[in-house]
Amino acid sequence: MASPREIRRRIRSVSNMSQITRAMEMVSAAKLRRAQQRVLASRPYSERLQGVIADLSAINTDPENAAAFPLLEEREVRHSAVILITPDRGLTGALNSNIIRRASRYVLSEAGVPVEIIAAGKKGLDFMVRTRQDVVAEFVGIGDQVELAEIGPIARVALADFTSGKVDAVYVVFARFVNTLTQVPEVRQILPIQKPAEVGTYGDYIFEPSPQAVLESLLPRFVEIQIYQAMLESIASEHSARMVAMRNASQNAKDLVSDLTLSLNKARQAQITREVSEIAAGANALGG
Repeated sequence: MASPREIRRRIRSVSNMSQITRAMEMVSAAKLRRAQQRVLASRPYSERLQGVIADLSAINTDPENAAAFPLLEEREVRHSAVILITPDRGLTGALNSNIIRRASRYVLSEAGVPVEIIAAGKKGLDFMVRTRQDVVAEFVGIGDQVELAEIGPIARVALADFTSGKVDAVYVVFARFVNTLTQVPEVRQILPIQKPAEVGTYGDYIFEPSPQAVLESLLPRFVEIQIYQAMLESIASEHSARMVAMRNASQNAKDLVSDLTLSLNKARQAQITREVSEIAAGANALGG
């Protein structure tokens, strides 16, 4: 059994660690509230934009206009690209592992073709480099307060590779935020743009200068919005997972302190019993 001094040292160490994890939990909780608000605010915009593109695509169904919209072009997939969105930091429980596992499953078994990686986040980048995947671009240090303008470079890489014919499909892998306890790794196709099934909401509108010009301008914007939405979902998932992980760590530290305190009391009782026995034995020896 460890000595009382060693047990006290361990209790102080665990208590200090508990204070750190508690502070990190509170910071993540504050950041989660802001990230959750941004996710919920961005979803209606993305849905409305999908509706506009659906109606404009229905208007421009003439085969002669197909060449004017390369982002809608469906072609045989010989190469594909994956935009892998992961956090830059750890301490998020199983979140990073789940995202990377989902991306690896797509690359190794689902794609069936060579895949290039556009890494947005240090954790995903490190894994893909370590496993010798084809990483063509990397974006790290994006931060928590990401703006749409910061997504432009990521979207430009994906758009350039698709329009040039280097890849025939582009997917984004991210953690979709469901609630505080649930984050679901998801693979979503962003290129070629899939025409939404529901039409009719904006069909009676008059578009200026023309439906073709509006659609041509909206398609790249829609790709940026899809990536931006995935980034916001990933940020909210990161803070949620870190908050839960730090809460569990704080609770585990509290339980460990209770166990160590019980061990300390047992060690002190054993020490007192041993000292009393030694005094009694010495007294008996002197009396004899």
